[in-house]
Amino acid sequence: MHTIMIKLDSIDRVKEFVRIITAFDNDFDLRSGRYTVDAKSILGIFSLDLSRPIELDIYGKDNLDEVVAALKLFEV
Repeated sequence: MHTIMIKLDSIDRVKEFVRIITAFDNDFDLRSGRYTVDAKSILGIFSLDLSRPIELDIYGKDNLDEVVAALKLFEV
């Protein structure tokens, strides 16, 4: 598992984030405080506090560099 901090502070950024990660077969979780949601779920993402950075857990190492590069736009 690899963890990065991301910022999803607008509806457009959430939509773009989900569009990008659904292209990968990896599993992704978003953690905010004690809450964890599937990062591919738009409804799950909107249940989190988006006013502050969120932890993104990326599972699988096969294409980790490619996933991290695709998500650079969202990193804090």
